[in-house]
Amino acid sequence: MPTQVAAIADRALAAAHRVALAACVALSLAGAARAAVDGVAWQPAANNADIERAFVQARASDKPVLLYWGAKWCPPCNQLKATLFNRHDFIERSRSLVAVEIDGDLPGAQKLGSRFKVSGYPTMVLLRSDGTEIVRLPGEADPPQVLRLLEFGLAGGRAAKDVLADARAGKPLPGAEWRMLAFYSWISDESQLLPAAERPGVLAGLSAACPSGEAASATRLMLKALADSDDGKGVKPDAALRQRVRSWLADPSIARAQMDVLTNFAVEITKALSTPGTADRRAIVGAFDVALQRLQVDATLSRADRLTALGARVDLARIDQPKAERHPRMPALLRKQVRDASAAADREVTDGYERQAVITAAAYILGQAGLWPDSDALLKANLAKSHSPFYLMSQLAGNARKLGRNDEALRWYEQAFVRSEGPATRLQWGAQYVSALVELAPSDESRLEHAVSGMIDQAALDPGAFDGRSARSLARVDQQLAKWNRDGRHDAAIARLRVRLEPVCVKLDGAAERAACGRTFQPPGKSST
Repeated sequence: MPTQVAAIADRALAAAHRVALAACVALSLAGAARAAVDGVAWQPAANNADIERAFVQARASDKPVLLYWGAKWCPPCNQLKATLFNRHDFIERSRSLVAVEIDGDLPGAQKLGSRFKVSGYPTMVLLRSDGTEIVRLPGEADPPQVLRLLEFGLAGGRAAKDVLADARAGKPLPGAEWRMLAFYSWISDESQLLPAAERPGVLAGLSAACPSGEAASATRLMLKALADSDDGKGVKPDAALRQRVRSWLADPSIARAQMDVLTNFAVEITKALSTPGTADRRAIVGAFDVALQRLQVDATLSRADRLTALGARVDLARIDQPKAERHPRMPALLRKQVRDASAAADREVTDGYERQAVITAAAYILGQAGLWPDSDALLKANLAKSHSPFYLMSQLAGNARKLGRNDEALRWYEQAFVRSEGPATRLQWGAQYVSALVELAPSDESRLEHAVSGMIDQAALDPGAFDGRSARSLARVDQQLAKWNRDGRHDAAIARLRVRLEPVCVKLDGAAERAACGRTFQPPGKSST
């Protein structure tokens, strides 16, 4: 569980001091909170002091805290901004809580990521004013469903861990708590409530335990269990379960209610239910395709959700073809629909947030359909229109790499690293570039050393370089360099990089961070003191 904010031991004392606290908070946060005449009053946080101020305000006003963790470049984060955070009803509900935004690229923000057990962008966590986590909100779900789960927390709903414990113990739960478990964001949970290996079985058990009046929750829990089953290693399907899933897919109202699970996990669910070349596989793929076609043209869904449905159809069309197949067999009509939807998005989307989410998704789907020239053209046409063009550059690099155009791929990876912005992002994009160099140009020692040196220079600017995502990026580079130098031919270059890193290690505050830094770029069995 995340490190808890210090609780107020005596609530009566807290109530007595509430007026005084409110006055202090108003003064201390006057310059920190953004104006929210027509938007959410997000309070930016990049360190523990920012967080403590927000919780002081929450206790003074007897409000919960909504913690949003994201990044400027992140397509799903941009989708939230385009479809949820700008909704009038979400903005209105935000008045009943303290909204805190942690941009993962603010200096020190990765330390907060470690504190609250958040790593993937986006993550939304609702907490009580004493720091107790209530629930993690599903950023991929339909906005009205997210709002209903938010309302559960605002109405004083119990913490998810307590609800889960009672459900597993067989205790009766009200409908709102079953719905909370069904919509809980297990994918951003960091295995706090359940180890990943246990999730499929537990979710399937919860589905079976749902009362008759909670059919939608039972359906959702079972679909999530299947999505988490890793090609059948979790839930063991039988003919009855396969028939239930096909009936859900055939029902437009059920498929619409479970839209986000079906569109994002169509391949995983299909693999959990069937094996290649079987009648079961053909039946599930066919049922999915019909349901996804309906969602693909459902005007009540956002453009990104409709595009995700189309992408799921592409993924299912190639499900039994080799994963590395660059020119998959694909129905001509489906390819045309991918082209048409991508062109329409490029023409019609004007909102910058939506564009970052939709164009990047469209380019990926074009590639999955084998339409590589179209994917490249879409990305290049949008470089100047994107607020984070380095993300698109990485996609261009990935396209070139998959097609064996290694020199072109490395040029795009390098440009993406050079153009990337923000301490955590620069380390992430640097790690991506270094990994590509190790694989595609291992003999170019000077280029590789230069790239890693640039990452070290970036790490020197960020006190959180050995926390959270940044630490994982540096660990990835360490592993890649060990692979690159497994025969000892680059010992001198590694030694130079180690010397360059040592001053960074000395300046780090925490013992754990210094230790992690000390192990980086060291031969196996050795560490810096």
